[in-house]
Amino acid sequence: MLAAPPSSQHDAAPPAEHAENAGSAGPEKKPHGKMLHPVVMMLWVLAAALAMTWFVDAGQFERQGKLVIPGTYHVVPKTGGIATLAAPAVTKSTPEHAAPASLVSVFVAVPNGLIKNAPLIFMVMFVGGMFGVMRRTGVVDAGIDRLLQLTAGNVYVLAPLLMILIGLGSTLLGFISEYLVIIPMVMLLAKRLGLSNLFAVALVAIAAKVGYIASVTNPLSLAVAQPIVGVPLFSGIALRLGVFVVFLALGIAYLLFYVRRSGYRREAAVAAQETQTRLSRRHQATLVVLAIAAAALVFGTRELKWGNVELSAFYVAISIVTALVGRLDSRSASEAFVDGMKGMVLAGLLIGLAASVELILQNSLVLDTLIHAFTQLARGQSPVIVANGLMAVQMLLDVFIPSVSGKAAVSMPIIGPIAQISGVSGQTSVLAFVLGGGLTNMITPTSGMLLAYLATARVGFGEWLRFILPLFVALLVLSMATLAFAVLTGY
Repeated sequence: MLAAPPSSQHDAAPPAEHAENAGSAGPEKKPHGKMLHPVVMMLWVLAAALAMTWFVDAGQFERQGKLVIPGTYHVVPKTGGIATLAAPAVTKSTPEHAAPASLVSVFVAVPNGLIKNAPLIFMVMFVGGMFGVMRRTGVVDAGIDRLLQLTAGNVYVLAPLLMILIGLGSTLLGFISEYLVIIPMVMLLAKRLGLSNLFAVALVAIAAKVGYIASVTNPLSLAVAQPIVGVPLFSGIALRLGVFVVFLALGIAYLLFYVRRSGYRREAAVAAQETQTRLSRRHQATLVVLAIAAAALVFGTRELKWGNVELSAFYVAISIVTALVGRLDSRSASEAFVDGMKGMVLAGLLIGLAASVELILQNSLVLDTLIHAFTQLARGQSPVIVANGLMAVQMLLDVFIPSVSGKAAVSMPIIGPIAQISGVSGQTSVLAFVLGGGLTNMITPTSGMLLAYLATARVGFGEWLRFILPLFVALLVLSMATLAFAVLTGY
């Protein structure tokens, strides 16, 4: 039986409000021994990566640009001892000789991971700043109250509608980091409905991750993977669309089942909305700005190929326009923006730490060895087993290479020939790629974006795992069946 999680008792205020109230809060009870802080958890993952550089052979593929050349893997000699582990300088590997990571290398990888993902980290922090300004204008609270009035506080209507919209943005346009700004709003919505922060992050994360699992026209997944295996870009939409519809329907049903079992009472939610709220002209104007911004975001990412740097600039500009339209004075707007950024510091740090794991394995020439070992597991089996084996390979690789396009560049050139020799089509190997990566991203502690979602909602990773694992297993079984169907029908 699913019970309401401990986080249901927490204030669902957004980062800015949470920071403001922190000083006046009374002594807080710490759940010692119950769950690891996400930063501590990532440090343990870094320690595991350090151990792997010592116990896994070093090796390397030759590359043409970023793409791996199949059949070129070779072992690189590696030496190291206690002196290497305690070396005062960063140990570096060369194509002729590999060195395991030292303690200094691990600590240096932390700031290097932050530097590597700096554009994404700043974008995440500016999202927090923008939400802080929006919250200060009062439009978020007024808009949510109005939304609840229009839907009579019925979460069984609200949740599916929101999840469908989020899922469409993810599967069609590749949105994922952009949804960080939605989580604080859904937290406010959950608070009004008497639901937990876990509900808020699950609503966003399930829809966004299912969108990536299907990747109907997701440019981040397909633009790299499909050309490598020689299939037309965005081809094979029909089956991926079917995956999206079935998986999202299951995700929605799973979340609503959790809501039902957690003690949600629609009558109480409706009673809380008895007072009619009217949006002021200022609020209406601010909502118009946000609607225009949403349209510009879609156009910019889709047509103008905006990256994290352009998105960061966009969020700053929208913050300024929102402050002007919302009639905030410069000091109040600046304080709101800074407070909002403070609430995203943990999320940014976790994104940097996740990148550090990949850097450690890359610098010690262990990552290519893992890729080579995983792909060998799928050789020489029947097409159905190979297709599912390739999905398993992608699930394992996703732990070490969270970047979708980066994983495609290093794995698809190897997977493509293996699939072809085994009688698995290029289209099916792409399907195995998107299914495997999307599934693992629901549960892996090295997904910086998943950790950022959880940090924003103040939900522990252990609490998330306990909640999501049954859905993950169900989607995994369905994914295996989908790949078998794809092979048997010649997809």
